[in-house]
Amino acid sequence: MKTPYERPAIVRHAMGMMNKLGRALAQRPMTHIDGVAIEDLVARYGSPLFVFSERTLVERYRELHDAFSRRWPKLRIAWSYKTNYLSGVCKTFHQEGAWAEVVSPFEWEKAVHLGVAPDHVHWNGPFKPEEALERALVAGTMVHIDHFDELASIERIAARRGIRPKVAIRINLTTDTVQGWSRFGFNLESGQARDAALRIVAGDRMELVGLHCHLGTFIQEADAYRQAARKLALFANELRATHGTRITFIDLGGGFASQNALKAQYLPSEQATPPFSRYAEAIADGLSAIDAPPSELPTLVLETGRALVDEAGHLITSVIANKRLPDGRRGLVVDAGVNVLFTSFWYRHDVVPTRELRGMPEPTVIYGPLCMNIDEIRETMQLPPLSVGDRLVLRNVGAYNVTQWMQFITYRPAVVMVGSNGKHALLRRAEALEDVIALEEVPAWMP
Repeated sequence: MKTPYERPAIVRHAMGMMNKLGRALAQRPMTHIDGVAIEDLVARYGSPLFVFSERTLVERYRELHDAFSRRWPKLRIAWSYKTNYLSGVCKTFHQEGAWAEVVSPFEWEKAVHLGVAPDHVHWNGPFKPEEALERALVAGTMVHIDHFDELASIERIAARRGIRPKVAIRINLTTDTVQGWSRFGFNLESGQARDAALRIVAGDRMELVGLHCHLGTFIQEADAYRQAARKLALFANELRATHGTRITFIDLGGGFASQNALKAQYLPSEQATPPFSRYAEAIADGLSAIDAPPSELPTLVLETGRALVDEAGHLITSVIANKRLPDGRRGLVVDAGVNVLFTSFWYRHDVVPTRELRGMPEPTVIYGPLCMNIDEIRETMQLPPLSVGDRLVLRNVGAYNVTQWMQFITYRPAVVMVGSNGKHALLRRAEALEDVIALEEVPAWMP
């Protein structure tokens, strides 16, 4: 077959492994995921294709559990449903012992549907409709109160149903290294958290047993957790001394960074992202300020999501076209767009070929298939020439993509899991037209 003509282009040679455009492609080709050939997966399930590694999910969970259980005597991990609520992923963590952490009636119903006992669910977030809140409180779910209007709703429910539920309050606070999220919960420094605690204690319609603080997301400064843990510990001491309130758990939320690289990040992720052990040391050090007998130390609760699931997720995509851009860069069009890879807006995802590539690497933009100018998977990276039909694997895509993806222009692809035994199976089948239109209605007056 005659090779198609491509006009010559002068390309600046990229020396070394690092420049302002990022790292040159130096990875070995990725031909298998946990022993299963990528080409076999595409032949079975199509392209693009999300693939999750069961082995990586379990390894990351155990690594987190081991790092914290060595440093604090009482530990509970609650899987963050909003990060990835595919049933197979959630069940993997629940089988390892994780509770559920949810932020909506939908997520609460999903967790209970998957067999999680309602009293093994932590419910966060600012939106808890009173009907759903009542159902959860009666069932024993641990509700983290976000604002005074919600506190008043729980008081009404408790009086109406004749219950005295155990609750926690969400707290926002400041640290020296991270700008915390002030829109959620009661502020500590202003005294708002103290006012909320006093109302709960004085009203005697519920029992305050937990303090919760979620600093933010993708936090690479472990010391921020040390400061937050210490502030919560001192607040727990104050509540015990002032009101005789015993806090049975302190929840440090989530926010641990994964092995992804933010677009504004200079250092590679393996240097910028702390290991679980560093977060654990910081939090345990902060919690050491608690003034309580050893038998009454609170349980440490973690709501880790991204750092558990990101590295287990892969997105296989296929090249559908090559272009030469006016500025001389190569443009590569693939069949996975930002509608299914939402995190490409803020991450430089690792991109790995599935075969040995020949030719000189040059600056390349990776576009998705959408008829939208924003559909850009990677702004610029060094890649050798690729041919139509070649596969690329985008790594560390397990968090937030299959919860934030959307049906836009293209159908959403299949999601599969590769088991630790080398087997593979669907987690979610690829969409078809009947799925997209299933909820639509046409007015009766239309022909």
